[in-house]
Amino acid sequence: METTCATTIFINFVALMMRIDIITVLPEMLEGFLHTSILKRAQDKGLAHIELHNLRDYATNKWKRVDDYPFGGDAGMVMQIEPVDRAIQALKAEREYDDVIFTSPDGEMLSQPLVNELSLEQNLIILCGHYKGVDHRVREHLVTREISVGDYVLTGGELPAAIIADAVVRLVPGVLGNEESALSDSFQDSLLAPPVYTRPAEYNGWRVPDVLLSGHQAKIEEWKLEQSIERTKRLRPYLMQGRSS
Repeated sequence: METTCATTIFINFVALMMRIDIITVLPEMLEGFLHTSILKRAQDKGLAHIELHNLRDYATNKWKRVDDYPFGGDAGMVMQIEPVDRAIQALKAEREYDDVIFTSPDGEMLSQPLVNELSLEQNLIILCGHYKGVDHRVREHLVTREISVGDYVLTGGELPAAIIADAVVRLVPGVLGNEESALSDSFQDSLLAPPVYTRPAEYNGWRVPDVLLSGHQAKIEEWKLEQSIERTKRLRPYLMQGRSS
């Protein structure tokens, strides 16, 4: 009976773990980042597991090349479909995935609502773009969504993959010491966070706003909301369109 109960608890525990598999030609670029700070804590707690997969391991040629010249003539090299397909199918043979994400400059813009949505999923694959791009058949048939971190071009999709993993994993329940910390982050309510201060209350003649020292929690919350709205209107006015009031 005890063994059965323990097994049930273990299965439930594993079911709650978020898994992110990242396919890349530069795994060494991500290894350090994915095993430090919050991401390390999440994995040490068994709340998340992030696995790196070298795309070259799925190449069929002796040189482990995963790119080739584009048809039609153009500058740069293109990621081939075959190794990408082999990598994705190998992962799918082990488990079901909620999304296969391709990091692309022209993908859906990463936002807090999108991060919130992804944090509710259990298994994700992130394919890091590289070179001039990827054979378009990958985008047509193998990935379920494309995500961009901004209107600019990077050497590869490794940094965007790290950003996605960091933003998503920190929202997994139990990862942060204080769950309310994530809920009060910028963008969670279509608002930027208000200014924050700590000790000393005065430094070089620069004082912390008196209201924060008043101990009057209702006035403090009112001040925070006013500051958030003012900062959002000034710095990210388009976010106000998403607010109901």
